[in-house]
Amino acid sequence: MELSKHYLEEVERQFRGHKRLGEGAIAQVRDEDLFATIDPESNSIAIIVKHLAGNMRSRFTDFLTTDGEKPDRDRDQEFEMDGLRSRSDVMQMWEAGWSIVFKAIADLHPEDLTHTVTIRQEPHTVLQALNRQLAHYAYHVGQIVFVAKHLRSSEWTTLSVPRGKSEEFNRKMLEKATK
Repeated sequence: MELSKHYLEEVERQFRGHKRLGEGAIAQVRDEDLFATIDPESNSIAIIVKHLAGNMRSRFTDFLTTDGEKPDRDRDQEFEMDGLRSRSDVMQMWEAGWSIVFKAIADLHPEDLTHTVTIRQEPHTVLQALNRQLAHYAYHVGQIVFVAKHLRSSEWTTLSVPRGKSEEFNRKMLEKATK
């Protein structure tokens, strides 16, 4: 059971890390950039957030007791701009989605990890479902970072180790670890 408890703590930590990374990217773009697309086939940051929020609501509402693809979800509509007009709209969706995720995780117990849940009628253990969503959200947060970095270009502030600074970063980490 100790490993299961550790897993739940780790999966929450990783979800929180993805949330922070997305917020770090979103914070760097101008309001109008939230709605910009790189080309006609790409999604804006606002659309990616809308899709994530829809997925989070669907997957994590009544996580243990209902299918993760809720009957009232209109996934195709998540890729339409309607309902998104401002940074406030985007961030409200972002926060609402993550709130559902973190509440569902907080409600889980170590023994739940081997229980079966369904997503689109396909059975998954809770552990598999969490890993599936962790990978899905990492994929889309990566898209948000990519679009934001593209739009900010030379004005971008890195969210990780700055280019050309790996050695310095590693040295600082070693110094920190040996204190």
